[in-house]
Amino acid sequence: MQIFLTGATGFIGQALVCTLRRRGWGVTALVRDPQGAPARWLETQGVALVRGDVTASDGLTQAMAGADVVIHNAGIYEIGADAALRERMHRVNVRGTEHVLAAALEARVPRTVCVSTVWALGPTGTQPSDERQRHPGTYLSAYEKSKVEAHAVALAYRARGLPLVLAMPNGVVGANDHSVFGYFLRLYLLHRMPPMGWGADTLYAFVDVHALAEGLARCADRAAIGTDYVFCGEPVTVRAMFSLWARYPGGMRPRLWLPFWIMRPQMALMEPLLRAVGLPAFMSRETVDVSRAHLNYSSARARRELDWMHPLPSEMWDAIVTREAQLLSLRNGLVNRLRPLPVAPDSLR
Repeated sequence: MQIFLTGATGFIGQALVCTLRRRGWGVTALVRDPQGAPARWLETQGVALVRGDVTASDGLTQAMAGADVVIHNAGIYEIGADAALRERMHRVNVRGTEHVLAAALEARVPRTVCVSTVWALGPTGTQPSDERQRHPGTYLSAYEKSKVEAHAVALAYRARGLPLVLAMPNGVVGANDHSVFGYFLRLYLLHRMPPMGWGADTLYAFVDVHALAEGLARCADRAAIGTDYVFCGEPVTVRAMFSLWARYPGGMRPRLWLPFWIMRPQMALMEPLLRAVGLPAFMSRETVDVSRAHLNYSSARARRELDWMHPLPSEMWDAIVTREAQLLSLRNGLVNRLRPLPVAPDSLR
């Protein structure tokens, strides 16, 4: 099996490369900087590199020639993005999806797997939902809006005849995570977590990055063309997640849960401070806004049709917290330790 992969150097992409290569599949990755550390790591895994960028369509069709499957995983995720990053988010997430899927259609690739997100379906209530949900049309973040638009692009190309499978992970977590929860976990392990929080009862059904990689590989291998899959684990509240972390040495877990209206102006003050020290604004008004929404999705279809499995929340966080603590020991300085590594040594199973 020959795979053409976008987004191979990112958090999900690195785990996915390991999963694909363990199967013995050939992987060609589209990379912007072949000399960067993540691209060099890809070469050590036996991945062939093609220089390119999803924001430009030039050469994509030719690069895909001979591929059995295209996996489109490229995208920008950030909650609390500034104006410049919001514009780039649109170019990568929306226009990039159009460029890749158009090239796959022109190249007549037999199967394309597009990595979307449950944000393209919208928030749920407290009861679980699945891939049949439709987005209500209101947005809590620039990321959500860009992914809704990218999802619509994917559906349009499916209607034009692209043999497409859509994969929609819930919040993706793992060691070396670049998401909001990755930063909060590192704050906790560094004893910098404040003793207050918000959104205690918000439900999330996180998906482990390695389990997601396995799910995407199964989409590439056996999913019926034209199907959609949600990938997630069991739902837990934010309060319960912090309780799972609290089994390990770290800072204080939240003991005072504040309402959203109090937290939002405080987070507005944090945004410029975090950017000033070179960090993303993981504590921001958008962070508060998105935490109002339950993401209680079910992956029953993936379990039933793909024989996909996911660890229990306690098992998942055991592995993540243990490995994250090991990675923190590799570097010094608060800001440097909060940032994820470009490639986490030996962390990718």
